[in-house]
Parts: sequence; C-alpha cells; structure tokens
Amino acid sequence: MRTAPAKGAATRDAAAKEAATGEVATFEVVLKIRRNNPEASGEHGAGAGYWQEFTVTVHSTERVLDALHTIKWEQDGSLTFRRSCAHGVCGSDAMRINGRNRLACKALIKDLNPTRPITIEPIQGLPVLKDLIVDMEPFFASYREIMPFLMPSGDVPKRERLQSPEQRERFEDTTKCILCAACTTSCPVFWTDGQYFGPAAIVNAHRFIFDSRDDAAWERLEILNDKAGVWKCRTTFNCTDACPRGIQVTEAISQVKRALNTGRI
Repeated sequence: MRTAPAKGAATRDAAAKEAATGEVATFEVVLKIRRNNPEASGEHGAGAGYWQEFTVTVHSTERVLDALHTIKWEQDGSLTFRRSCAHGVCGSDAMRINGRNRLACKALIKDLNPTRPITIEPIQGLPVLKDLIVDMEPFFASYREIMPFLMPSGDVPKRERLQSPEQRERFEDTTKCILCAACTTSCPVFWTDGQYFGPAAIVNAHRFIFDSRDDAAWERLEILNDKAGVWKCRTTFNCTDACPRGIQVTEAISQVKRALNTGRI
C-alpha cells in the first residue's frame, strides 16, 4: 500500500513540477498569528494575547501579505493589520515573521520554510492596539523631535541649491528610510528603555546632518547628544539586519557619534 508523501516532500514535489512545467505551484501553509483584541471579553479579554492558527492554500509566488489577505477575506474578517502600497515602499506592514522583523509584502512564503507553521506577531517595543497593529505615536514622536526637514540659512536662492555627487553621497543611504520602524523595534535597548530615540530617528537625523544644504546640523547633534540619544546604542547590528531597504543603520549611527566626538561633520 502506498502512503501519502509527507508535507515537506509534497511541497518539494510541487516546486519541482513548477520548475519543470512553468506552472505556479500551490501548497498549504499554516500561519500561526498572535492575536490581541482590546475590546474582547472572557478567555481572550482585553490585553490577553493568544496564538491562533490558520491553514491557507497559497501559490509559490505569494507573500505573507497575500496569505493574510486570504485569511481576512475568506476566514476571519476580524484579523487586523496595516498595509497600503504592498510593494515595500510605504512601510505600513512591518511585523515580526518567524522571529524577525520584515515587511509582509516582501516576505515570500516559499522562503520561510512553509513545511512548518509560520509565526506572525506585532513588532516589539510599541503598545499593541489590536492583533498586528501597534501604536506608532511614540516612534513618530522621536522622529519629529530630530526636526526631519531641511533648514537652510540665508535668503531663498533664485535657483535650486546645487550639490556635487560627493556631497550627495554622504547621506544617500539614509534617504532610503521608509519609517517602517523595523530597525527601531528590533533594538533590545529600545525594548527596555522608554526614552531612547531609536535607530530610525537617528538615521533620519543623519540624513540632514550630513546634507550640505542644511545649516541645523549642530542643533540635531545636540539633541542626539542627550542621554536618550546615540550613546544608548550598543552596536548589536539588529537594526541593520532588520532594515528592509538595506540601509547601513549601524554605520550611520557611528558617523553621528564620530561627529559628536570630533566636532567635525
């Protein structure tokens, strides 16, 4: 008597068939999602988080966000999460997937070992409002505090303010930030310290500190020289690993520290 292949073997067989025929394979995957409903009562009352599993059929080309949509639209409409552009630009759908901060719209299910349950939970260090949604206000409060806008001095020029390629290169990397909070909420210092600005705020300060058109660099550096600023960083590289845009976050923080230590930008 023949026995059914194990789930892992079935997934591999489907992938092999896809490669051989050009078809898009489908397979079942279990999503284990951390739920939290502040309006609920009883066993899963306000603040009582719990895990819930959903089984969905997905294509090998689908992302975690696609699977979450399938659950919300076909199985449980109460599942709550943020998303907007679905193309890795808006940063709305940052969440903790298999223990790592990722954007749900960029995480391919086939790359997450779909033979085992995929765990999904809210990013850490910010208050959970419901399910996978956290209160982003503390994060944006730190962002606003570093004055994330160009502050040139003097008269308004008649033409645009020009920069050389070398001047632009100094802050090119940190212009990529999409404020998803993946870096900040991967930081163990941020988890335990209620005052630390966090990597994203420092990255966005860096973007203006090293911009040759800006004249408020030392105002921002003075803010970051505070006890809640760059000196809280312990250089664990969690932030760099978590950034979905590939920003060298730890290096940017080091450059800000160096400017404060040397008095030179």
